[in-house]
Amino acid sequence: MNDIAVIWDWIGFIVRWLHVVTAIAWIGSSFYFIALDLGLRRDGPLPEGAAGEEWQVHGGGFYHIQKYLVAPAALPEHLTWFKWESYWTWLSGAALLAIIYYAGADLYLIDRNVLDISVPVAILISMASIGLGWVLYDLLCKSPLGRNDTTLMLVLYAILVAMSWGYTQLFTGRAAFLHLGAFTATIMTANVFLIIIPNQKIVVADLKAGRKPDPKLGAQAKQRSLHNNYLTLPVVFLMLSNHYPLAFGTEFNWVIASLIFIVGVLIRHYFNTAHAGKGHPHWTWGAAAVLFVIIMWLSTVPAVLTGERQVSAAEERFIASAHFPAVRDTVMGRCAMCHAAEPAYDGVPVAPSNVKLDTDAEIAAHAREIYLQAGRSHAMPPGNVSGMSEQERRLLVTWFEEAR
Repeated sequence: MNDIAVIWDWIGFIVRWLHVVTAIAWIGSSFYFIALDLGLRRDGPLPEGAAGEEWQVHGGGFYHIQKYLVAPAALPEHLTWFKWESYWTWLSGAALLAIIYYAGADLYLIDRNVLDISVPVAILISMASIGLGWVLYDLLCKSPLGRNDTTLMLVLYAILVAMSWGYTQLFTGRAAFLHLGAFTATIMTANVFLIIIPNQKIVVADLKAGRKPDPKLGAQAKQRSLHNNYLTLPVVFLMLSNHYPLAFGTEFNWVIASLIFIVGVLIRHYFNTAHAGKGHPHWTWGAAAVLFVIIMWLSTVPAVLTGERQVSAAEERFIASAHFPAVRDTVMGRCAMCHAAEPAYDGVPVAPSNVKLDTDAEIAAHAREIYLQAGRSHAMPPGNVSGMSEQERRLLVTWFEEAR
């Protein structure tokens, strides 16, 4: 286990696992409290200061929940704060960004046909854009524009559309979608870390000291929480998109990303309305379905811009290797029946994950994946349907380790 690529791949897997688990925890608690808040009963006798209550049943037990807009007469000493789910989701996501996109910038972050930049410059642009996104968002929320929720949301959506297009002019399609998700998720976590939790702590401190809390603190936190609510589903889509080239790898990928934000808002509007007891606006599902059909169509529109991708210095080493002719024969015989512009394998209409291995440059560009999935492991070919031998797998390992 002294191979760096194998160790690094496992580290990426572990961090991805952590990211998914913490994201589930954050989204789950967020959706639960939104549904709880919207479903509170405000009729009938309530304790002094209570704004609503709800009875729930789960796991064989009954729960009686009461909400206080300010605080009960006697504030409890022990409060449960829901914040670490958000923090660890962001921290694990940032680590994953560094492990995959920064450490593998030449492969995953930079597309020299889009913008020919160095790795340090690409990483700097990445970090700066994500950080500046929060600064711009926060300034808008605190400006006079922030007093009108509808206008503010429209301006914020315009910014997201601009970022959707902008990221596709800087990075690979996969990285563009990932960065748009990170841009949005950073705003969401910063809302929790810099606004929602601090405001709530000030309110708690004021109550304990016998002071009347500033109502603006609660209103500000509620506005940011509302934004987080509507941004959640688009972020989940963007984070999953790296597995679906038809989303990120097409000419109109930025339009697809822009429409996904509308789809997410429509779906959340349905559930928010239903949880509030204001009916079931089924039209939202119809509108979301129409938009998704448009997205599917956009993913199949033939690309207008074409051109052969430039070969990097690292890829040139793989092609120049003495083992490459034998590797090419192995890949063509064992992999290219599926991983091709026009797959020959029955039931495979398009190359899986959009990985094509028709040319020397394409084989070299995917050297690391070939090494990990067909050399170091038996993940490919699936079920070894093409009969790759152990000798051929050893050849792939030798080729990659000597040429990298």
